[in-house]
Amino acid sequence: MTELPAFRATLEPDWIDYNGHLRDAYYVVALSCAVDEVMDHLGLDAAYRDRTHCTLFTLELHIRYLHEIKATDELRVVTSVLDYDSKRIYAACDFLCPRIAESAAVADLMLMHVHQGEKAAGAAFPAEIAARLESLKVPAGEAASRKFLSRKIEIKRR
Repeated sequence: MTELPAFRATLEPDWIDYNGHLRDAYYVVALSCAVDEVMDHLGLDAAYRDRTHCTLFTLELHIRYLHEIKATDELRVVTSVLDYDSKRIYAACDFLCPRIAESAAVADLMLMHVHQGEKAAGAAFPAEIAARLESLKVPAGEAASRKFLSRKIEIKRR
């Protein structure tokens, strides 16, 4: 298994609330930027999107806020591929700050590969993208042992 690169977020002054903590909405901004980097790493970059008219859509997202991220914190968002199928990716993101020993927040999300034609529709990943996903997928036991994830999001096998 290989790992995805971590996204390093710059906490902007507007992202901080009256308590000196990261506003709820900006966790999602950082997560969205991290997913953009994951797309590039997988080969779903701007050239791919222009050539194929395919991209990733977020179908579902859950965040658990475990510790306060402060204005002075350095924030990294680490994404893991927990599962995937021909069109979807089930991923988790850990929000990490050096000041905090465990994750400051965790998120799990379901992404779908979508062709943006006249009507957007799910599309199968090309073989090379599926191979990259397979190389990034965390072992099943590790995925099942992750603590703090929200209610179960899964890819149901038929």
